[in-house]
Amino acid sequence: MAQQSGLTATPTWIPDVLVLEPCVFRDQRGHFLESFNERVFERATGIRRKFVQDNESRSVRNVLRGLHYQSRKPQGKLVHVIAGEILDVAVDLRKASPTFGKWVGVTLSALNFRQLWIPEGFAHGFMVTSDYADVLYKMTDYYDPEYERAIAWNDPDIGIVWPATENLILHDRDAAAPLLRDVVSPY
Repeated sequence: MAQQSGLTATPTWIPDVLVLEPCVFRDQRGHFLESFNERVFERATGIRRKFVQDNESRSVRNVLRGLHYQSRKPQGKLVHVIAGEILDVAVDLRKASPTFGKWVGVTLSALNFRQLWIPEGFAHGFMVTSDYADVLYKMTDYYDPEYERAIAWNDPDIGIVWPATENLILHDRDAAAPLLRDVVSPY
């Protein structure tokens, strides 16, 4: 665990995926935190990346987005929630990795202020566990619809334990996504 300039970085059981906890200053007015500072991020994580795109989504309870990745131009993602709560999930798609096909999930919420660093080479998805959630994520490469891919959210070989599996709200492409064993990993 590293504590540097107000940011704690803790590896998950897949060491390249990190839980980041910024220093939050609270008083009678509310709270303040730096959601991103390049120097602090690099010192706390040892990771040097250029973020080129910020994405934002609002979703309602039981929306499941993912598991998404790009077959070319892989994207690292720094994810945090500014309203509500999600289970955020990363699946290792790196063929040579000892954790290939394994997953890690972290609860991110507006109350715990946690962020999740998901490096390039992972599929990403999340499920909303509150009435709604506003999710922000910084990307290390631009979205390119030509290379957008998905893996089945309920792939039994991956075995993600989602908070719910009934009454889910899925995009058609996520509902029809292939299993990992039917995909050639580009990483």
